[in-house]
Amino acid sequence: MNLLREIKQNTQKLKQKILIIYLALKDKRTPIFAKIIIGLTISYALSPIDLIPDFIPVLGFIDDLIILPLMIFISYKLIPNEILEDCRIKVHTDFNMNKKLGVFAEIIIILIWITLAGIILFKVFKLELPVNRTIDS
Repeated sequence: MNLLREIKQNTQKLKQKILIIYLALKDKRTPIFAKIIIGLTISYALSPIDLIPDFIPVLGFIDDLIILPLMIFISYKLIPNEILEDCRIKVHTDFNMNKKLGVFAEIIIILIWITLAGIILFKVFKLELPVNRTIDS
């Protein structure tokens, strides 16, 4: 039970860190290079596609255990301290923002899955999109 509680706490900390770097991404004071790295980190965190697929035993979870935390760590290091502190305060004080971002992330993930499913269906069944054709007289 202690291990499960520790995993939940670490997951919550990871979510908070992603929210913090998301706010830093939106902050005008954040340097452009940091914004690029943060954008990649958030995209990777929200993406249903992993660098190493989860179905590969042991190796499949390396991205969740090593790559994503490493990307978050690098993002943190690139954000100036005053911006990082401002973002931490916002995350800890604004519960509604946390909820809105969670819903936004869920919508993005669902849209990505629907798009991928559509692409797979079109490729597997070799479907073609309807094209408006005009009849030349």
